[in-house]
Amino acid sequence: MLAPLKIPLDSPHILRVLNTNINGQWKIAFAITDIKGVEWRYAHVVLRKEDIDLTKRAGELTEDEVITIMQNPRQYKIPDWFLNRQKDVKNRKYSQVLANGLGEDLE
Repeated sequence: MLAPLKIPLDSPHILRVLNTNINGQWKIAFAITDIKGVEWRYAHVVLRKEDIDLTKRAGELTEDEVITIMQNPRQYKIPDWFLNRQKDVKNRKYSQVLANGLGEDLE
């Protein structure tokens, strides 16, 4: 028999991260894949580097807990081959482009 899901009443149902609405009831590893430029492999690496439990719900975390590594992945020793922007054409740098930055680069 399955145990009922217990979500704290003070956790938000929708979390706003990088101009994207994230369902606060989903597990954090799956929820942040709604952000443009974040796939499930990158989400798992970010959460492990931050020492965040992968089974936590998105509503239990704050925006700052996840955003720090997502904005500066190279400072946390995430390998260059893991990033979605490898040797950019303009400046020849490695970076992870997220949300609005990804849309601007395509235009």
